[in-house]
Amino acid sequence: MAHVNGSARSVGTLVKEGTEQLSDLVRQELKLAQAELTRKGKQAGVGGGLFGAAGLLAFFAIAAMITAAIAAVAMPLPLWAAALIVAGGLLLIAGIAALIGRSQVKRAVPPVPDETVDSVHQDLVILKERAKR
Repeated sequence: MAHVNGSARSVGTLVKEGTEQLSDLVRQELKLAQAELTRKGKQAGVGGGLFGAAGLLAFFAIAAMITAAIAAVAMPLPLWAAALIVAGGLLLIAGIAALIGRSQVKRAVPPVPDETVDSVHQDLVILKERAKR
């Protein structure tokens, strides 16, 4: 028997108290994890908003650069011809990007983690061999 504060407690009482303490500890850890995830979620939200703002500003900067390119080409040519030339160049770049993107997507589909599947299969083979011994 264990003696705490001068009184004897049974094993059943000790197990009950240990279970209660463990339950309290798990609840406290879950509350701590929830608080931490809430804080990190807020930080991620602010970061995402800043990324969005950066993307929007970059979009407008690119639009301004395209306008500048049209103005530069328009010096020796009419404005409509300059805009048409720059638009054609942008469409060419967009087409190349689309082709590269399509090939990347084809390589990624279907989304099966082949290396992990192979690794798990090898682990199973090793475990089966050890079980036979």
